[in-house]
Amino acid sequence: MNPKVTIIMATYNRAHFIVETLHSIQQQTFHDWECLIIDDGGTDNTKEVITPILEKDIRFQFSKRPKTYLKGLPGCRNFGLDIAKGDNIIFFDDDDIIHPDNLKISLSVIENEQVAFCHYQKKAFEKNIPEFTFKEPKIQQMLNVTFLYDVITHQIGLASCTVLWSKKCFKNLRFREELLYAEEWECYSRILSEGFEGLIIENVLYFNRKHPNSNTGEFYSNNPIRKKSKSDAALLVVKNLKEKNLLTDSIIRYFVNFSLNFKENFLFERVLNEIKLNDWARFKWIVFFKLLPLKVTVYRFKKNILKKRNYAD
Repeated sequence: MNPKVTIIMATYNRAHFIVETLHSIQQQTFHDWECLIIDDGGTDNTKEVITPILEKDIRFQFSKRPKTYLKGLPGCRNFGLDIAKGDNIIFFDDDDIIHPDNLKISLSVIENEQVAFCHYQKKAFEKNIPEFTFKEPKIQQMLNVTFLYDVITHQIGLASCTVLWSKKCFKNLRFREELLYAEEWECYSRILSEGFEGLIIENVLYFNRKHPNSNTGEFYSNNPIRKKSKSDAALLVVKNLKEKNLLTDSIIRYFVNFSLNFKENFLFERVLNEIKLNDWARFKWIVFFKLLPLKVTVYRFKKNILKKRNYAD
């Protein structure tokens, strides 16, 4: 009999973290799951340190990413999706800690409310494993295509590991394997654009470990590979919304502002070419983009003046 939930975990040289993560999965109060651990070609002793867990708990399965899938998180996750047996899908990272009630609560929301996914909250930690609080699920809001702008602008943070999905969301959809950062942002915005509806709950059910070697840490350290991937993902988001007639002026404005930090990737020019505006609209956005640095400078100047005045008071 197939499990209700498939956990997909890509791993790469995380022998020093992954055992804690797997132990937190074993502590789940919901037991009907399988966990697919997909090794992305690591060179450390990950397989060795997790072998005792694999031998004692058959719900864990260890596989090497086949060469038919590109190296990276998207390729590993796509392989996991292709072999998953569960009716629901969730992605966990190999260096984090999962709340014991994660699967129990998020699955109850999907089944009781008849929605396609459940998005819960996460909290960062550095060294000590956080203390867990146990609460009944508290629904915050519905999440559907109406809130696409909020997801794209990260006002609603659909992080890679904060959503339990019904498997039907991935029936005709996979991660873009060429992306090495922001792949979940691009993928999850496509799921929303397809019309799937879910719920956001207030419960903190996931704890992400903060360290400089994470993909996010590398992005904010201006790693050129991560930055290029983010700009490529942005262009894919724009393309998808254009094809589905979901590209509004507010979304265009966001991506024009967003492009200011990706001049080296020529993102603004690529976005304009993808949108295919008429001459007047194109000219308007070019002027807007050219004036942006001045607007940002004026805004920062005013902000500093107000800050000094408040400090003086």
